[in-house]
Amino acid sequence: MTKHLLTISDLTKNEIDAIFEKTSFFKERQIRRIPHNPLIDKSIGLIFDKASTRTRVSFEVAMHQLGGHAIFISHRDSQIGRGESIKDSARVLSRYVDGIVIRTFSHKIVEEFAKYSTVPIINGLTDLHHPCQVLTDVFTVIEKKGSYKGLKIAWIGDGNNMANSWIEAAARLGLDLVLACPEGYWPDKNILDRARKEAKSKIEIVKEPKEAAKGADVLNTDVWASMGQEEEEEKRKKAFKGYQISKDILKLAKKDAIVMHCLPAHREEEITDDVIEGANSVVFDQAENRLHVQKVILEMLLIERNRVS
Repeated sequence: MTKHLLTISDLTKNEIDAIFEKTSFFKERQIRRIPHNPLIDKSIGLIFDKASTRTRVSFEVAMHQLGGHAIFISHRDSQIGRGESIKDSARVLSRYVDGIVIRTFSHKIVEEFAKYSTVPIINGLTDLHHPCQVLTDVFTVIEKKGSYKGLKIAWIGDGNNMANSWIEAAARLGLDLVLACPEGYWPDKNILDRARKEAKSKIEIVKEPKEAAKGADVLNTDVWASMGQEEEEEKRKKAFKGYQISKDILKLAKKDAIVMHCLPAHREEEITDDVIEGANSVVFDQAENRLHVQKVILEMLLIERNRVS
C-alpha cells in the first residue's frame, strides 16, 4: 500500500522521531559537502495551485541533492487547470513520476489525489494542513533546545493550517501547546477534538496572547490573512489587533525562548521587525531546515515505496 504524507497524523511518533534523527545526519553531510544520492533516476512532480518560494525551491533543491529530478507543474500550464479530473491526473502522473508534491487550497484535493495515485503524495500545503512546515519547525526546536520534551510551545494568531498541524504534532509527540486565537478564528474543531482525545499533554486555546506567551519556550506565529483570504484582510487586521509577537510579548516568555515564523512575514503586523531580527529569532534557520527535513521525507517515501513494490 502506498504511503502518503497528507497530515502529521499520517506518521507515527517513531516515524517522526526517525525523521528528526536522520535530518540531523543529512544536514551535517550537506554542511560537509558529502554527496548522498539515493534517488538517482527518481522524479517528483510539483503541482502548485498557490504561489511559493520556500516550498518550491526547497523541494527542487532537495531532489537535486538526492540525485533526482523535480518537475514543476503550474495550474495554469497543465490540463489540470483546464478541467481534467483529479483521478485521471493522479493515475496518469503515477505512470511518469515517483512521487507528487501538491500545494493547493482545499485539503480534499490532496485526499483525492492520494486515493487514485499509486505513488506517494506529499502535502506541500493546503488550507487545512501544512505538515512539512511543522515537521521542520519541531526539528528546529530540537536543534535549538536539544529536545522537544518538556517545553511549552505558544502559538499566537490565526488558527490556520499551521495551527492545525501544530495541534496534531502536539498530540503525537506529547508537546504542551497553548494557542492564543481571537474568537471566530480558532483551529479546526474536528482536528482539535481528535488531538485532545489522543494527547497525553496539554493542548489549550486561550484568548489572550499574554497568557500563551507567559513562560513559553517557543513563540510561534503566522500571517493574519493567508493566501486566498485577501478579501478578508481589513476585517482580519481588526480582529487580530494585539495578536502580535512584540518585545513586550517576548518579555513574558522564558529568557532563552526562541521565536519562529514560517514566512513570508508581514512585519509590524503579526510580528515586529525588531523581534524577527532579534537575538531570539530562529526564523531563517527554520527556513533553511525545510530543505533538510524534506530530503528525509522524500527519501523515506520514495525508497519505502520501492521496498513495498
